[in-house]
Formats: sequence, C-alpha cells, structure tokens
Amino acid sequence: MVARLITGSALMLFCELALIRWLGANVVHLSYFSNFVLLGSFLGIGIGFLISRRRWSWLPYAPVVLAVLVIAVRIWPVTINRSGNEVIYFTSLNTTGPPAWLVLPVIFILVAAVLAGPAEVVGRCFARLRPLTAYRYDLIGSLIGIASFTALSFLRAPSVVWGAVAAIAFIALIGGWRRVLPLIAGAGMTVALLIETLTPSVTWSPYYKVTTQASTDNGVPLLNISVNGVPHQLMAPASWKLTDEPAHRLYSAPYDRAPGNPLDNVLIVGAGSGSDVAIALSKGAKHIDAVDIDPRMLQIGEERDPDRAYQDPRVAVHVNDGRAFLQDTSTKYDLILFALPDSLTLVSGASQIRLESFLFTEQAMQTARRHLQPDGVFAMYNYYRDDWLIDRLAGTVQRAFGHTPCVDEFGGATATITAALNASDQSCVSDYHPSGAVIAPATDDRPFLYFKGGFIPPLYLWTLGGILLLSLIAVRGLGGPLRSMKPFVDLFFMGAAFLLLETKNIGSFALLFGTTWLVNAVAFGGVLIVVLAAVETTRWVRTPPLPVVFGGIALALALAWVVKAEWLLSLPFAPRLILAILIAFLPIYLANVAFSKRFAASDDSRSAFAANLLGAIVGGCLEYAVLITGYRNLLIVVAVLYLLAFVLTPKAAMAAAG
Repeated sequence: MVARLITGSALMLFCELALIRWLGANVVHLSYFSNFVLLGSFLGIGIGFLISRRRWSWLPYAPVVLAVLVIAVRIWPVTINRSGNEVIYFTSLNTTGPPAWLVLPVIFILVAAVLAGPAEVVGRCFARLRPLTAYRYDLIGSLIGIASFTALSFLRAPSVVWGAVAAIAFIALIGGWRRVLPLIAGAGMTVALLIETLTPSVTWSPYYKVTTQASTDNGVPLLNISVNGVPHQLMAPASWKLTDEPAHRLYSAPYDRAPGNPLDNVLIVGAGSGSDVAIALSKGAKHIDAVDIDPRMLQIGEERDPDRAYQDPRVAVHVNDGRAFLQDTSTKYDLILFALPDSLTLVSGASQIRLESFLFTEQAMQTARRHLQPDGVFAMYNYYRDDWLIDRLAGTVQRAFGHTPCVDEFGGATATITAALNASDQSCVSDYHPSGAVIAPATDDRPFLYFKGGFIPPLYLWTLGGILLLSLIAVRGLGGPLRSMKPFVDLFFMGAAFLLLETKNIGSFALLFGTTWLVNAVAFGGVLIVVLAAVETTRWVRTPPLPVVFGGIALALALAWVVKAEWLLSLPFAPRLILAILIAFLPIYLANVAFSKRFAASDDSRSAFAANLLGAIVGGCLEYAVLITGYRNLLIVVAVLYLLAFVLTPKAAMAAAG
C-alpha cells in the first residue's frame, strides 16, 4: 500500500512538471500561461480524490487521455492567435488557430483528466491509512517525482524519455486485463514522442525545445535557432551581422555611442550562441565574461559558431542568470551589454515571472551602473515590439544613471539604448524624446516589464473564469452537493493561501539567487521538505493549539513583509541564503503544522484533501493579483486567507486538533 501511494504521488508530480514543459514547448504562447497546466493538475488531483470514493475507476483511461493529448498536439500543432497591447508576447510568427480563451480551457480539462488517474490511486490509499501517515508518504512520493524530473532536466533528456517514464509508471499502477488499453496508448504516445526526439534539428534545454535550421545568405552560413516554436536567435559571422543583416546598426550602436571606451573588460548578458561575443571581439575587447542562463544555447555556440568566439582565450563562459551574476561579482566593466536577453517562458507554473524579468528592473539597472568603470558604458538592444516598451526602458535607464541615454531606433520598435556612467562619455546622434507617456519602471517588487499596468488583462480574467466554472461543475458532478464539503471550508482557504505563499517564495528566490531551473527546482523541493518536516513534527511532537499556531503564521508573514528584498540582496551569498530560507520557509512550516493538525483530526481525509486542493485552484487564479499588488503586498492577501481559515474552522475540529 505504501509503495503504491508513493508511486502514485511521484507520477502526479512527474506528469505535472512534464506537461508544463512539453505543452509549453509545443503550444505557442502556452509557456506564458503555464500556470493553467498547474491549475488543471490541481483540479485533476482533487477530482481523483473524489473518484476514489466511488466503486468505478478512472485510472485505466488516464494514460489514454495523455496519449490522445500528446498525439493530437503532435499531429495538429496549436499556434494560439494572440493580439492585444496590455501585455507583450514575444513572437515573430503570424500565428493561426483557435483563440487562447478556447485552447487554454481545453488543455486545462485534458490535463485534469490525466492527473485524475494517479490521484485516484493516492486517494484510495489515503482511505486505508491514517491521515498523517498517508500525507507523509504522499509528500515523499512528490519529492521523488520532482527529483526524477529535475535529474532528467539536468541530463537534458528528450521528451521520449519523459513519456516512457510516465507510461511505465501508469502501467505499474494498473493491474490485470485493464493494462491492455493503457499499453496500446503508451506505445502510441512513445512513438509520437520518439518521432519528435529523432528529428535531427530538435534538442531540449532545461527551459526550451530548441530547433535549429541552417541556411545561407550569398554563401554566408546562417543558423536560425527557434525555441518553443518561436524564432529566438540568428547565428551568423560577426562581419555579416555588422554589415549585411537588415538590423546591423542595432549591434554596432553600443560601440559607436562611446567611441572612447577602452573595452578592457566586457560583460555580455544573453551571450547565447555567440554572435554578440564575436562582435565584441571584433571591436577589440580584451576580456569578455559571456553569461547565458541556457547551457544548450552556449553549447550550440561552442559547436557551430563560425567565428569560434567561445574558443577564444579572451572569453570566459558562465552558465548563470544575468542578474544573479551581476549581484555576486565584484568585477568592474568598461561595457555591460544586455544582448537580446528576452525569454519565451515563465520561470515556473506558479509564477508570472519570465526568465529575464528581474534583469530589467530599476534596481537591476542600478546594479549594472555600480559595476561600471569610471568611463564605462551600459547598453541593451532588442526587437522590443512596441514603442511604449522602448520608452519605459529608456526611462528606467535615465532614472538609474541620472541622465538621458542615447536611444537609436531602427524601425519596427527595434532599438539600442546606451548610457555611459558619465553623460560626457556618450555621443548620441540626436536627443531622445519619448513617443508618448512613459510608464514607470519595473521594480523588483513588480518585475512585470511587459505589462503596461492597470487592471488584469481581460484574456486572463475570461480564461480564469472559465477554469473556475469548469472546476465547480466537475466538483459538483463527482462530489455531490457542495455542502458536503462545508466541514472543510477552512482547509479550502488554507489551500488558496498556501499556493499564493508558494508563488511569493518562488519570486523571492528567483530575485535573490537567479531565475535558473535549478533554483526553481530547489525552491519547489524545499517547500515539500518543509511541509514534510511539519508533518513529522505534528506526528511526533506535541504542538501548540491551533490558535497559537495561527498566531505564529501571522507573525511569520509580518516578518516576511517587513524584511525587504533589497536588504537581503546587499548581503554576501551565505547569510543571504540563510535568511532567505528562514523568512520564506517559516510561514510555510507553521502553516503546514496548522494544516497537519487539522487534517489529522478530520474524519474524511479524502474530502478534506480534495477541499484543500480545490482551494489551491482558487489560489492559483488569485496569483494574477500580483500584477496589481506586487510580491510584497501579496503577503497581505495570504494573511487574509489564513485569517478566514482560522475563523471558519469548526469549533469541534478546533478542539479535536488542539
């Protein structure tokens, strides 16, 4: 029974993470909405627990739905047609296909149907074990699922491996003659993923599905690199980039605007496949720190860059987040260049942060300024897609440096922004004037560079409304009258609060230690370890009454609100890590002590756990409030939800848990 519970829990987490990665790579723009997959997973887990109370089983059909989803996306690639000016979505595709408000709920339903299978297994095990014992092994299985997928990411395993692992785990959980259909479905899914894997131009990085396509321009070798179905980088000789590419002035502007810059020491963030490094070398750079978050991009550059820039002894390569590198280095640079460091994915399924979000905040620009030599220069360039974004970034640089930067625009919202440490060291072609009202800079608390501000975009609201409606229908259909869950309404609010608290902590760790996949995996794993520690504490130690624990939660949240991120960023790595862990995990620990005490006292562990998971769906929808509140004030929303949980805890349950 314990082995079955651990296997089911591990499969749940593994499938959730694999679907977030794979669907984001194959459905254009879904990588900007990856929390819809997370929300679908929560609903599926809740539905699985409700199904586990019935005699019939959904488990044999879950791998069939998974196979149908994978094969359908492979045969009919979905490219969401996304337009609007509230949020910028980087893409160079003329996308076609169903609207996002239709595609996202369909994916949400199918993901829920897949996750309901292993969740049913876990739910049936919960019914046969004591609540905290079952929860303990559920957490151990979840940790195994996260560790397994993290290991495959580290090894850059292709999608066929993910599919094979999931298929084998499903078949192991399904017994007897019922294995026949899942075996056929698993084989079909594995073949579909094998075809994807064997495509010569397709590889996987920890962040993207990477596709390369070689071409030539009058005999000059070019390599087009796409990620998640969207053009991302063009590898070409430096000489061609500086003379023949249509946007060639984009690359030369950082050097033209500061003609006296000695280029003794250069930092390039977003070094990617190496073209920008080769350009800097051609301009006379004596040493270059080349930083990129994606090891696969650097590997492509090392293997295929025609200029062999990464083989040059003047170049040092660093696989790291750009902001994290700047935060931890003491080196001063003559030129700091942000070279096309735009991502096409969110950090995780529980966050609205893109990989580069903290690189373009006002505080990040100030950090870059502090790392310049007295005659140093900062520059960044990109295909910004909209003039308001150019104006916003130029305004951010102006506030950080104290003077107006040089802004070279080349049409199509393409621009280079350059600022010397001293205004006298920069040479602009003309004075810069914004095209309209300048939006306030993004900050470390609100790092949403591509969001113009105002209220939550309608696309999110309509889609989230559809998700909540579908969740309500599913719960009512499988769980019966909603009043049957009334005894566990406090656990519902605990689930919503916990999801938001996890969102806040992912944002904090991304800022303090970088938005890398490893930091993200450690943050998720750390949360589960802390939750497991809370469960073990409740099992073996006499803990204070629930009112005292909730009081501790309030104090821990107040501490997290009072301590500002910039205070921690100013500390060396070791004390920063210790304090970050303490501040982030203390409220999680206390919240799960409260949950464990309440859960242990429940007379129906499956309904209690299902209510908690359904609350997490609401918390996932409330996550978008961070666009308005910022990460720090999101803690106030968390505190209100925990207050509601405390107030709505039934008196009998409060006494039993005490």
